[in-house]
Amino acid sequence: MRRRQFLSASAAAAATVAVGSRAADAATPPTVASAGRPGVVRTGFAVLAAGRYRPLAGRKVGIIANPTSITTDLQHEVDVMHGSSDVDLIAVFGPEHGFRGTAQAGGSQGFYTDEKTGLPVYDLYAKTVDEMADAFTKAGVDTVLFDIQDVSARFYTYIWTMYSAMKAAATLGTRFVVLDRPNPLGGARATGPVLHPHWSTGVGLEPIAQQHAMTVGELAGLFAAEFIPAETGGSRVDLTVVAMQGWRRGMDYDATGLPWVMPSPNMPTVDTAFVYPGLGMFEGTNLSEGRGTTRPFELIGAPYADYHWAEALTVARLPGVEWREAYFAPTFSKFVNETCAGVQAFVTDRTAFDAIRTAAAMIVTAKRLYPADFAWRYDTGDALDPYWIDKLSGSDYLRTAIDAGKDTDAVVAGWQGELRAFSAMRQKYLIYGGH
Repeated sequence: MRRRQFLSASAAAAATVAVGSRAADAATPPTVASAGRPGVVRTGFAVLAAGRYRPLAGRKVGIIANPTSITTDLQHEVDVMHGSSDVDLIAVFGPEHGFRGTAQAGGSQGFYTDEKTGLPVYDLYAKTVDEMADAFTKAGVDTVLFDIQDVSARFYTYIWTMYSAMKAAATLGTRFVVLDRPNPLGGARATGPVLHPHWSTGVGLEPIAQQHAMTVGELAGLFAAEFIPAETGGSRVDLTVVAMQGWRRGMDYDATGLPWVMPSPNMPTVDTAFVYPGLGMFEGTNLSEGRGTTRPFELIGAPYADYHWAEALTVARLPGVEWREAYFAPTFSKFVNETCAGVQAFVTDRTAFDAIRTAAAMIVTAKRLYPADFAWRYDTGDALDPYWIDKLSGSDYLRTAIDAGKDTDAVVAGWQGELRAFSAMRQKYLIYGGH
């Protein structure tokens, strides 16, 4: 039996993609129209609103949203829908960090009434499928929207909130609508290890690659066909994906013309998003991942590190990245107010850069340079699988391979077979073309 444990740690009708209950439905992606204005992508919400919410006519609507759920003129979609007579929005559901974004990592806002709109806000973070179903029932919704900016990392929790909410919708017969947004990294190729079922937790519930390279709409199609029926006794989710207009695979966020809003408190920039699928793994070590600084996940270090790490990484000539010797004192999280020595990663070529291979090389090098000090972060509350790195990377492979002295190339080679299998499955659900 798989373990389930939630841990702290994204013309209207013509653009609406009905992702059916069969895998074959999702395997035939639609043609995505070009944007009306060059250089500006129209999100799923923009397409829906332009059509005056016609697919939601007569529906009691709730939305899973956070601060990224905005229009191009920076209005929150909840506020926009609440002020519209074309849609009956009756509830909001908040993920990790909360609907308005007031909570830090591993936190949420609980149930409350939104002061601005008067709408009830239900907390979905770390809730079971049954608890989510209960929230949908209490709210009285028959349609749940999802619109949150993802960053293409398996251990970013919003996609698992979506997945669990889809399962809840399947059990209730509630319609589920995903308003698609760009994959900020471009979504050109999946990389990294694939989750092994034993390590199913709230930072990874199903076997997808660590950098999945899909939009949330594409992921929803994959979830609906590949995983949900097996998890719900054959129940299928009534899923609709409202596709973007003007986004194409390989287009990173800077090219979309859309404003960047922090998806979470420690994801301040697009640069952060590019390193996070790999350097986020430093949460599973005793080095600081840069939380408590203004450049989280770009600054990595510890009191025991020194300038030799930057020198060694520079000599390694890792593709698409350069290194600066760095010193910082985090204001929260690990090593509060202690001076940490380490590196700052500068991505110089986003196409060549592989965040997960880069992180593996960084860990291999740190363990070699600081053998008496480097350690894996230990979860004292989980005696069965106590290492956080295993939960982040999806198995004990990365940890045991590095502990066995394998070099970076050998470590990365170890997950290529499972990555090829995931990439073949992923291909069936791509809406915007690509491989």
